Amino acid sequence: MEDLYGKKLDLFKQNEKPEVILLFDNNPEMEKIIVAWTSMDTKRTGKIKGSPDESESKSWEWLWNNSTYSLKELKEKIGTSLCEAAPKSKMKPLIGNRIIYPDGTVNSFVERYLREKVVKLFESNSKRSSKKK
Repeated sequence: MEDLYGKKLDLFKQNEKPEVILLFDNNPEMEKIIVAWTSMDTKRTGKIKGSPDESESKSWEWLWNNSTYSLKELKEKIGTSLCEAAPKSKMKPLIGNRIIYPDGTVNSFVERYLREKVVKLFESNSKRSSKKK
């Protein structure tokens, strides 16, 4: 059954859509959650429950129902600047649109986008620093 979990998850990763970036672009709270998600302790539940349906949405739900993570840990990782309800409410669209995965990874398009954003941030900071000298 665990092999089935991995196979189902791989199918979703193979069918990623780049458009999901538009859902969180310029939303710092969601970006914080996505970044924190990659360092979360997420795992499959001890015993896999049920079996995945043939439909995409039911299979996705099945994967999340057979995964665990700590909302408390997520809140600690993103800091206290977000209100109590924010992580849970902001995660719904991240999960529903397959931006974050139940194994602690994120959509590869999202990952590349955030990396490029960080590189640009460092480049602009570097240019500012050299002008001050």
